[in-house]
Amino acid sequence: MKNYKELLEEIQNSLEKFSKETPEQMKAFHELMQSTEKEGKLNKKTKELIALGCAIVSHCEWCIAFHTKGALDAGATREEILESAWTAVLMGGGPALMYAQGVLKALEDLK
Repeated sequence: MKNYKELLEEIQNSLEKFSKETPEQMKAFHELMQSTEKEGKLNKKTKELIALGCAIVSHCEWCIAFHTKGALDAGATREEILESAWTAVLMGGGPALMYAQGVLKALEDLK
């Protein structure tokens, strides 16, 4: 299993490359991300926990790294993060359980 700190570095490097080569698209995506993640009826922590569940069901290790860190940064506890992961497993079944293992690894790598 990959190191989740390294996955975050991969994300940063890839996004920088995309920003140089396709600035218009990256600007639009960044604006979408900012408008979606800002506080509204749901707080940032709740949104990160939802995004983490989606990442697990979508089988995206990079997204698991990104949103585990986002949830931690937003004040989520280990227990809240694991509850989010199990909710994703409920909806995604066995394959989601395999990717939920990445959350445990991310929690270790990112502490």
